[in-house]
Amino acid sequence: MDFELFGDLSDVETIAVNLSIRENADLKARYGGRRWRKLKGIATVRLASGSVRRAEVHWYEAHGVGRRKMKIKRLLD
Repeated sequence: MDFELFGDLSDVETIAVNLSIRENADLKARYGGRRWRKLKGIATVRLASGSVRRAEVHWYEAHGVGRRKMKIKRLLD
């Protein structure tokens, strides 16, 4: 990650579940877990440059594994 979460996530929505995820086989092989979800939400992030911005963030999550492969999709401000 080239950014750091700075605060809580809000407006969290599920985008895809299990077989609808393109990277499902890779996620299971790399991290384990059974039922993977792709989620999106709004967060305040601190970028590598040091600036603090609001952004739409996407990530994968499974029970017992936690958040993985978090990435910024777009900056909102």
